[in-house]
Amino acid sequence: MPVSFETILVERDGPLMTITLNRPDRLNAMPPQMADEIGEAFYDLGDARAVLITGAGKGFCSGADLAARGEGNALTSKGGSHRALQNHYNPAISQVMRAPVPVICAVNGPAAGVGCSLALAADFTIASDSAYFLQAFVNIGLVPDGGSTWLLARAIGRARATRMMMLGEKIGAAQAEEWGLIYKSVAADALMDEAKALADKLANGPTLAIRTMKENIALALDGTLQQVFVGEAEGQRLAGASEDAMEGGMAFLQKRKAAFKGK
Repeated sequence: MPVSFETILVERDGPLMTITLNRPDRLNAMPPQMADEIGEAFYDLGDARAVLITGAGKGFCSGADLAARGEGNALTSKGGSHRALQNHYNPAISQVMRAPVPVICAVNGPAAGVGCSLALAADFTIASDSAYFLQAFVNIGLVPDGGSTWLLARAIGRARATRMMMLGEKIGAAQAEEWGLIYKSVAADALMDEAKALADKLANGPTLAIRTMKENIALALDGTLQQVFVGEAEGQRLAGASEDAMEGGMAFLQKRKAAFKGK
């Protein structure tokens, strides 16, 4: 029996799993329950070889739902925000970042706070030209969370990360693409078609090789050159022994498109 969720929709189409944040009346503001359900969906990838995340309605995710935190209202409960981050939000973002398959976020509207973190945790972030990214914590005397400090500093550098966090400015999709914060900005009516095409391409790619690339990129962000050398060599050993590598080599020799099976 497929798992039924209350705050997200999960659909499977061959090797592609699509997660839709499903609280459109709240611009998909994320309560702890939604964070838990996202994490649970990533724990049960099954035979999915790529994951596409988007939001229902007019927004991607407007941030954490302060009125629905399972660990106590962050505005009134002592330690409520800390517990919610440690027990719900941080594990969910970590699950997305550590997924063994490529993750694509189709940002169809505001991506604020933890919603911005979720969008940027993906391997590819494609956004509608009407979408924006926002870290507005400074406006209420709080600090960015959900891994956004790490994500922003590495994606766009110290100066621009500082600008986003300390000034609380909205960064539109076109500017986000120019900065290298996201993969691509597209017209609103083309968003899901482009995101789906990208997700399908990745879902039908050499899954083991892509997983190893993800691991080595993560290693390169914090490791040494020597560690990366080792990671690449080990990854090449594993990928080289895969059925997909054999298929890729045969396809090259036979001048045809490879039919990867994710094995």
